[in-house]
This record gives sequence, C-alpha cells and structure tokens, in this order.
Amino acid sequence: MFKESQEPGQRSEALLTTLILTLSGGAQDAYSYIIRGGVFANAQTGNIVLLAANAVSGNLAAVPRYLIPLASFSLGILVAELVRLGFKNARKIHWRQLTTSAEAILLFIAAFVPEDRGSMANALISFSCAMQVQAFRKVRGQAYASTMCIGNMRSAMDNCAKLFFFKERKYLDRTCGYLLIILTFCIGAGAGAFLCRHAGRYAIWLSAALMASACLLMNRKPDADGGTTKAVE
Repeated sequence: MFKESQEPGQRSEALLTTLILTLSGGAQDAYSYIIRGGVFANAQTGNIVLLAANAVSGNLAAVPRYLIPLASFSLGILVAELVRLGFKNARKIHWRQLTTSAEAILLFIAAFVPEDRGSMANALISFSCAMQVQAFRKVRGQAYASTMCIGNMRSAMDNCAKLFFFKERKYLDRTCGYLLIILTFCIGAGAGAFLCRHAGRYAIWLSAALMASACLLMNRKPDADGGTTKAVE
C-alpha cells in the first residue's frame, strides 16, 4: 500500500506512524463528542454548521461552545507552522517530534479538566488536533488526513476510478491504503467511545499514549550508507 514514493528514514510518512496518528484522531473525535458536550475537536466543519445554526436560531449562549474549538484549531495550525519554520533544520530532533510531544502533553492535561469545563478541554484537544493536521499531511508521498475521513474517502474513490480506467497496480495500492486509513479511524473512534463509557474524561489518555508512541517512532535512523538521515520538511 502506497508503495511508490517511499523515502528511507522519513519516519513521519511511514505507514505505521500514519496508522497510529489516525487511531488517535478517531479517539479524539469520539472523546470530544461523547465526554465534552457534543463538540467535534477535529471536524471543524461540523462546529461551523452548529455555530451558525445556533446563532440563527437565537441561541447565542451556545455559540462559544463551537467558537472556542474553532479559534483554538486555527491557533494550533499557526503554532505548528511556526515550529516547522523555526526547527525544520534542527539536527538533534525532527520538528514533527516537537509537535507530537506537545500534543501528547496537551491531551494528557485535558483529562484533568472537570466535566463542567468542557470548552477548556475542547480548546486543548482542538489545538492538539490542528498541530497534527498541519504536521502530518502525507503517507509515503500521498496526501491524507489523520484526524478526519472526508479527504481520505475522496482519495480512495478517486484512485478506485483510476484503477478501473487505467488498470494500473499503483491505483489499487493507493485505494487499499486509503481504505485502511479510514478503517483505522473507525477503530480509533470505537476504542475511544468504549473507553469513554468506562474511563470517563480520562479516556483521552489513549490518544496521548498514541501520540507519544508516534513521537518515539520518528527517531531518525542512520541511512544505509551510515550517514545521518536528513531532516525533511
């Protein structure tokens, strides 16, 4: 799956890293919706719709519930890009490891926010999600999203159509790869929902642990010639 365009040593685009990030993304969405007041930490389009619907109906008190994660998500994108620009040439640590470390910490902290302070927890989760969206946009050279499914569904069906038309193996690989990512997101959401029922607000620690695992996986390895893997934007 996604066999072409592999880059040795570029662990942030490895399939295993992608699947771990996607599991975390699914669990985050389930957690924010079930535990934190029916808000989507990752799918900001849904929050925009709910914000607009409440505003038009005159329920202005509900507007901040959706505005806060939107603002936090935007800020997370900004911070992640600043980290990339500031640390993309760092030799001791990849800039994506900085973002995943920050995400793991923020998600860990979110569990301690009381249930009646859901907006604060959603702000932390949305900020973390945004950093993930900005930092991880490709798997072995192919665009994907680890925190939502609509783009992956489009890519899966786009490559499926090309498979029928061109009959080339690469399109089968890509289609299967995207379907695997979508399935992984579903598994993450299911696992998150299960933990929400049994662990309450501490269920977000699943996502925190997954982000920490992704960070460790991205430790750069020596190239085949013994040199050091070059940091990749």
